[in-house]
Amino acid sequence: QVQLVESGGGLVQPGGSLRLSCVASGSDLRIHLMGWYRQISGKERELVATISRGGSTVYVDFAKVRFTISRDNDKNMVFLQMGDLKPDDTAVYSCFAQLFSGQPFWGQGTQVTVSS
Repeated sequence: QVQLVESGGGLVQPGGSLRLSCVASGSDLRIHLMGWYRQISGKERELVATISRGGSTVYVDFAKVRFTISRDNDKNMVFLQMGDLKPDDTAVYSCFAQLFSGQPFWGQGTQVTVSS
């Protein structure tokens, strides 16, 4: 089992920045892939970015320029640096981790609200 706890969400003005963090803990930390999804109210959850243990990253189109994903394998953490935030980025951002066995785990999510 893996537990994931996110932090760093909050209220930010349009054009501002936020850095989300997620720490993994548990009995099996052989984590291959980590990343972030988001769910905008009333919409389905969507991928934001992923990063492998080796550092290979994948971004969806809206995140390619404004967001940066990074990872600290020693601390079992993943981060999402978000810049030039827009009201459309308002969502619950959830961390996920996938073990080398393929089993996925999810955090509870952290709310990001972009508003003036």
